[in-house]
Amino acid sequence: MKNIIITGTSRGIGFEIALQFANTGHQVLAISRKTPKELIEHSNITCLSIDLSSEKELYRVSDFLSQTWKNVDVIIHNAGSLLLKPFSQTTQEDFENVYKVNVFGVANLTRVCLPFLQKGSHVVTISSMGGIQGSMKFAGLAAYSSSKGAVITLSELLAEEYREQGISFNVLALGAVQTEMLQEAFPGYEAPLSAKEMAEYVYDFSLNGSKYFNGRVIEVSSSTP
Repeated sequence: MKNIIITGTSRGIGFEIALQFANTGHQVLAISRKTPKELIEHSNITCLSIDLSSEKELYRVSDFLSQTWKNVDVIIHNAGSLLLKPFSQTTQEDFENVYKVNVFGVANLTRVCLPFLQKGSHVVTISSMGGIQGSMKFAGLAAYSSSKGAVITLSELLAEEYREQGISFNVLALGAVQTEMLQEAFPGYEAPLSAKEMAEYVYDFSLNGSKYFNGRVIEVSSSTP
């Protein structure tokens, strides 16, 4: 049994990952602004309603950890904020709002959890193929895709900084998955993978990927977008 923190659990991939870990006997801390009834009622899941864009709210996580788990085995940074808007209309505030969740939220939650990470802990950040250099890019996603590129570099840096402590940091750059977020960006597009199918991959990688990778970006995509 491991202690797993997952963000963005209100729907889509995060929701499915939380259920998969909980149903296989692991303890899950599910972090999202909205808390689905199915997660709240699960005996292996603790839900915290937190806005990742607020650094102050994240200290509720450290309060929980110090009072209960004492250590964290896996963090899955899954939460994401998506903005589809022409660059000419994208304001600084728009960029800041996306980066507060997609970049600062990842950095701040990781820092809050550092005292509870130990040798063998694995931090997995869910990025996007849109954040990979040389991949196909899509108009209107300047804030989103650039933020997903930023967390890739952040993870690579943290892997080096905490290598001696035995804490692993890796990134999964996902392609198209049939989620509500994808439908918001590309209405009518049918992705080749369901949220549940991708959750199965993330589940396995989170538990076993650190045996083979550290500071790596794994491209998980069979199509574009």
